[in-house]
Amino acid sequence: MEVDRLKIGITCYPSLGGSGVVATELGKLLAEKGHEVHFITHSVPFRLGKFHKNIFYHEVEVNDYYVFKYPPYDLSLASKMAQVAKMENLDLLHVHYAVPHAVCAFLAKEMVGSQLKVITTLHGTDITVLGQDESLSDLIRLAIDRSDAVTAVSQDLIRETRELLAIDKPIDLAYNFVDKRVYYPREVTQLRRDFAKPEEKLLIHISNFRPVKRVSDVVDVFAKVSEKVPSRLLFVGEGPELSKTICKVKEMGLTERVIFAGKQDDVAQVISLADVMLLPSEKESFGLVALEAMACGVPTVGSNAGGIPELITHGETGFLAPTGDTRQMADYVVRLLTDRELYDRFVTACLERATKTFCNDLITAQYEQIYYRVLGRQVPEIDFSAICQA
Repeated sequence: MEVDRLKIGITCYPSLGGSGVVATELGKLLAEKGHEVHFITHSVPFRLGKFHKNIFYHEVEVNDYYVFKYPPYDLSLASKMAQVAKMENLDLLHVHYAVPHAVCAFLAKEMVGSQLKVITTLHGTDITVLGQDESLSDLIRLAIDRSDAVTAVSQDLIRETRELLAIDKPIDLAYNFVDKRVYYPREVTQLRRDFAKPEEKLLIHISNFRPVKRVSDVVDVFAKVSEKVPSRLLFVGEGPELSKTICKVKEMGLTERVIFAGKQDDVAQVISLADVMLLPSEKESFGLVALEAMACGVPTVGSNAGGIPELITHGETGFLAPTGDTRQMADYVVRLLTDRELYDRFVTACLERATKTFCNDLITAQYEQIYYRVLGRQVPEIDFSAICQA
């Protein structure tokens, strides 16, 4: 079937973060399917990678005119969106995060005309944190109401959006995804020897080290686990809680068994080194890193906060405990690491769920259907039950 080729503008935060990763990967997949994709951001998205004939990048430059106390990035972004939409005859803008991107897209549409459609994807903190700020809630509500379609990455986020902002507009569920060509169990036997001895287990935590990730709990869980199972802990990422975490590791006498690897590009390779992913977050609208781990055959032990239970099936692909219950989390980790039959069963379930429920082909097709619907074009019939069987 010939593709109804669309011209799509995508705006996201181009640096590290789940929303930027998903937006960039979606753009690449859409380009592979024949659509023309235009990234409109202040820098090249870090996951964009190699050249593709259907992908274009438009840099947002901020005017630093002396009368502005703060550079007006939002206005520059809106103006650039409108400029690109007119120049490239875009069909739609797909923006990730309500603030500021959906607001900017609304302004761009006002400049271009109603033929330009706006799809807004909510990822989490744009609602769970900013939505509770009274100085921003009306702006976020406006951005959502004026979008032609709104998607969210979990049912829990849809619920919270409705409760916090009194939104009754339809919101489509479109889970985050992984590209199964990139995320799969890697052969890392040689590399693993640099991180752990053959008799040791390796736990991993990947995040931006914000307080909401409860990185201190990761250390507590590991300390309890290491009392019963020879193990090491690998931290990947950087952020505001990093220095505190390093100090806590030192105070607890764990320095020799904890590795701080900083930011890493080949996440699938790094995750494949581990036996268990730790995700004890206080808030997590989806938990992309847990999905990345699942796709690499690594079970997750973490909190039952937010959208995590929609991703991790408790007792099948991982274990979940109340936020802050590090003792229960540690017990779950020990159980996994000491019962080989149980662990192998979890690994098999992880791979099955990641490749069929959250695969790139499925979610990309869902977004395409939303695009066609908003544009008033014929929506192709898709057998979603069979799309990721290959």
